[in-house]
Order: sequence, then C-alpha cells, then structure tokens
Amino acid sequence: MAVLPARVLFGAAYYHEYQPYDRLKTDLDLMAEAGFTVIRVGESVWSTWEPENGRFDLDWLQPVLDGAHERGISVVLGTPTYAVPPWLARQYPEIAGERADCRRVGWGARQEVDFTHPAFRFHAERITRKIVGRYAGHPSVIGFQVDNEPGVHLLHNHGVFQRFVDHLRTTYGDVENLNRAWGLVYWSHRLSTWADLWTPEGNAQPQYDIAWRAFQARQTTEFVAWQADIVREYARPDQFVTTCLHYSHVALDDDELTDHVDVTAGNPYYDMQDALTLPDPDDDEQGWKTRGVWAFYRGADWIFSSRQEPFLVTETNAGNIGGTSDNRPAYDGQWRQAAWAFVARGARMIEYWHWHTLHFGAETYWGGVLPHSGRPGRVYAELARLGTEFATAGATVAGIEPDADIAIVYSAPSKWYMQKYPPLSTPDGGSDGAAYQRIFDAFYRGAFEAGLQVRMIHARQLHDPSGEKQPVPPDEAARRHPVLVVPALYLADDATVDWLAAYAHAGGHLVIGPRTAYADHEGRARHEPAPGRLVEAAGVYYDEFSNLSRDLRVRATEGSPVDLPADALATRWVEGLTVVDADVLVEYDHHHFGRWAAVTTRRHGDGRVTCVGTVPGRDLAAALATWLAPVPQAGWLDLPAAVTVTTGTSPDGQRVHVVHNWSGDRTEVAAPVELTDLLDGGTVPAGGPVQLGERDVRVFTTRQ
Repeated sequence: MAVLPARVLFGAAYYHEYQPYDRLKTDLDLMAEAGFTVIRVGESVWSTWEPENGRFDLDWLQPVLDGAHERGISVVLGTPTYAVPPWLARQYPEIAGERADCRRVGWGARQEVDFTHPAFRFHAERITRKIVGRYAGHPSVIGFQVDNEPGVHLLHNHGVFQRFVDHLRTTYGDVENLNRAWGLVYWSHRLSTWADLWTPEGNAQPQYDIAWRAFQARQTTEFVAWQADIVREYARPDQFVTTCLHYSHVALDDDELTDHVDVTAGNPYYDMQDALTLPDPDDDEQGWKTRGVWAFYRGADWIFSSRQEPFLVTETNAGNIGGTSDNRPAYDGQWRQAAWAFVARGARMIEYWHWHTLHFGAETYWGGVLPHSGRPGRVYAELARLGTEFATAGATVAGIEPDADIAIVYSAPSKWYMQKYPPLSTPDGGSDGAAYQRIFDAFYRGAFEAGLQVRMIHARQLHDPSGEKQPVPPDEAARRHPVLVVPALYLADDATVDWLAAYAHAGGHLVIGPRTAYADHEGRARHEPAPGRLVEAAGVYYDEFSNLSRDLRVRATEGSPVDLPADALATRWVEGLTVVDADVLVEYDHHHFGRWAAVTTRRHGDGRVTCVGTVPGRDLAAALATWLAPVPQAGWLDLPAAVTVTTGTSPDGQRVHVVHNWSGDRTEVAAPVELTDLLDGGTVPAGGPVQLGERDVRVFTTRQ
C-alpha cells in the first residue's frame, strides 16, 4: 500500500520544458530554499515525450528528477494523456470528441478526445507504459498522476452511444423493462427494439437524461481506473497513484472515481483579495473557482468527502489565476491563510500551479510562484514562509482528521438532474441550472456562518444500493454524525430513504431540505405524498409547492427554540408543509403562504426529523444551524465575525486548532483551553488572549 511522507508535502508543478532558457539548477535551488518538498512534472507534454508516432524521447526528464532528488525534493510524475499531440489528431481524426450537436470538439486546446476510442487507448497505453516504465524506479518519484482533470465533456460519439445502449441492455434486460422504468409510453416513446433508442442530443425525457449522465461519469471513472491499473504494473509498493480532479466537471462522479485511486487529489481554485475576506461577499454565484471564505471551505470539504479521508491539493492559486482580464493576486497573508485552511480540513499536500509564469500559450497570464521575469518576489516570499512553517509543524499536521458539527449529504445524480430540470428559476423566470448547488450551499453557508464545521457525505456513502461499499449502520451513523442535513436529494431509491428514517429512529437528527425524496432513483415522482416514505417519521406532508418571485419574511413560532433575527427570509421556493403530527418552528409572514409551515420538527424513535420547506436565506440558515448544533466542537466562543477556528485530530492524537483572521484589521480572541503554539512553541493559558494580525493564521495544539 502506498505510504505518504509524514509531513505536509509542499511545492508546485514544474515544467522545465516550458522555460525559455536553461535554469534548472536555479529553479531547484530556489525551491529548496523555499522549503519545497515536492514537484509535479511531465503531464502536459505528450508531443515532447513522443514527437512522432512511435518515436520516443524519454531522457529529457532525467536531469529534473536527478536534481530534485539531490535536494531532497520528491516528484509526482504525470501521464500526458489529456493533451493529445497534433500527429495523433492528424493520423486518427476519428478520435475527436463529439458534442451534442454532432460537431467535433475543435483541436487546439486540450481534452478534445474521445478517450474511449480504441485508437486513442492504444497510443495512450503505449506512452503511459513508456514513461512509467522508464521512471518508476527513480528514487525521487513518490507517486503518479494519471491524466489531468478528467470529465470535461459529455461525449456524443457513435461508439460511446452504442456502449450506452449495451449498458442499458445489460441493466434492463429487454426494451419492455426499459419502457416501464422510463415511462416511455409518454409522448409515444415506447421502444420496440433497442435500435429504436434515439440519440441524446434532442432528448427531453428525464429518465433518459439521468441514465445518460451517470453513464458518462462511469466512462470517466473507467478510463482513470484503466490507466491507474497500467501504472500499478510498474509502481513500487510505496508509490501512490491518483488523478487530479476539478470538481465542477460535467462527466465526473468524484465519489465513484476515487474508489480506483490510492488517494484523492483535487485542484481547488478560489477568488482572492476581497473575495477571501470576512464578512463574505453577499452574492452566491459560484463558478469553476469558489468565491467567499465559506465556499473555500466547502471546496476543501468536498475533496475530503470523496474518500472520507485526507487528500492532496495538486493545483491551487500561486499568482493571479484565470485569463488575461482576471488579474487579482492575493493580498498579503492570503496564500498562507488558504494553505493552512486546506491543511486544517485534511490536505496532506499543497502544490501550486505552477512554478514559473509561462511566456507563451493559453495560460500566459496564469501567475506562477515566479513572475515572467523569473525573479523571486512577493509570492515566493510568502510561500517560503509557509515552507518553514510546514517543516516546523512536521507530522502533527500531516493528515488531520477534521472535526464536523453537522454532516450534509451530497448527491451528484440529483445535481445532474437539476442541471437540466431545475426546480428553481432565475430572476427573469428562466430555469436555474445551478439550482442543486444553490439549495445545498444555502445549508452549508448557514452552518459556516454559525461557526460550525461540516462533513460532506455522498449519498452512496450512507447506503450503497450497488452493494460495492459496506453501508454504515444507522445507529453507528447517528453516533458519528448526530446531525445529518439532506437538502435536494431528489433522486433517492427506497432503501436510501428508509435508511434515513432508520438513522433518525436510532437517535440522529435528520434534517430534510427542499425536494428531498420526491422522486425515486429513476427520477419518477413518487406515488405517495412528499417527502415520500418519510411522511410518518416527519409528521408532515406536502402535495403543493411554489417558486417565489420575491423573498418572504419568516418568523419563529411562540416557544420555538430557533432564535430568528427580524429580517430572516425564505427564498426561491416553498413546499406546502401540512402538519399532521409535528411542531412548527418557523412560519411564513405572508397572506397566502402563511397557511403552511416553513420549518417543522418531530421526535422519531430516539431521534428527530426536521423539515425545511424552503431555501433558507442567510439569517434563517445560520439560525437553524445554531439550533441544530448549539455548542461547536471547536470550543471557541464569541468569535469576531472575521475569525474562524478549524479543529481536528492529528495522527499522533493531538488536537489541532487553526485560527484565522480573514480581515485586514488586527484582532484578539480568548483561548478556550491552554494552547501550545505549534510554530513558535509558546503557550497561551485558558482564557488568555490570542493575538491575530492582519490576515493572520495561528496554529495551536492541545492534548485530548
């Protein structure tokens, strides 16, 4: 089994082959002086490894690996299969990926290929075996990254579609079973033979789309697993195999894919400057990079959730990131803040993209550790400080198990469904393809703003219908995660819904958010009132629901334990929760919607079921989170709005407290217990002051 070093790996992607002149010794010396312990190499230059079909140049990397090893710098070696060389595209044009409109993905960028095509697989396997066979034995190489950020496109190639049909034939047996499962009597879509199945570009049937999206994600998983198995034929037992994930890609299910690698690796990018300052910006728009401190933490927790274990950061912000018109490098201190926040949530490696800002190509203005001049500047100085701190902290912070006050269930299939069939609308009345993330994020952000720490859990990790993973017994889950929030789990098979009820009966506090359990695993609306199969446990039901054209004020009922501010709001959506046997905690202040409850709760067995029938606004979400977990595990109370505390347990059993000041002002907080400063060895007595400078981080330990 692969073994990671007993310290946080720290470094950058390094492309000596991109440098305008030979500066290998200079670069490696600067890395060593900055405390770098790892570089990633080789993954972007197939045409350098194989300039022509069958002609290989493998020796150029040797000086890089040798020089790294001489300086004690480890190497993650990448395979170059995501960036296809022109000769391969020219000689095998049929390997081009095809879009929904049947047009080929144009060449000239990357990830343009149908990675399932046999011609591509032949050449991808050959170059992978050549590179890994050449360098697996090098003492600097500690692990391998296969491909790079897979799952970019939904592939509509003929061969992909035919494999999809074969998959359906295997899954359903015959067309009559498929007709019943998908409801193809609708609009005269009944199949008489498998040849009748239409291609997906014009499809409007939800059940088809669910199956198609899941199949696409499985193609990505299969490709990564295939390449990982090839690499393992050469890898030493102490070397790991991974791939780096960009979590917003359309053909990706990170939970299933990471079953096939040794450790999760993610590429979390984030907006800097004011977007990494508390109080957070008021908007909730998220894209390929996160915006806001709360969303930064959600990004880190998402990577941890893939395997529910510590992870690697293979790429993150060095200088400014993005295109030529998006130049916003971090304020002083923000690189350090981000790195320690990642480590506090379980990162075992922080690797920047990339070392040297490029002088050519599409990412000329994606800033590296060094600027275009190649001279160390502000970024280098900040990261060198981090290198020293990670060396001082040592094994204590390598593989922290982060705390969680509440758990929130995440569902990739429900997200896929809502991208095409969203329940929420945009302000102009259109369909909001970000609906799933908006509902999920409302609950996550509420927990963050209540000072709580979150564990994201994939729905499959609760109860795996495939039987590939061992389901967690409900009573064990209730002990491990006393509060389980389940927003927007629209697609849920009967076994998962019943597991949720059993979790509450065993002593857990189950929180059901909008649209949860409304449909089964095929996306068919359930026959019973919503939330299907949970009505008895919840003590409420609804048949009616409505979009909101404007936010609604809500108020706590008399005697409610939820402490609501006067301007708390319900947003975007209302489910007509009708009370049968439950307590109403929050109600709508509205002439029409006031007939229904906004938030209810009911005892169920040894636990409780709470229903939230709207997308809670920031104040409502934070108030609910405070009620759900009134005493944060971190133990730090009365924190200023700009201060966060992240806690966890180190591999050696120590408690680690990472204290951030996300503002440009100095501040002070009180220590809840006696603390030892991990970086300078000083101590702070219980109740003593913890001084925090501008955009500062302090790292403390205590014994259990």
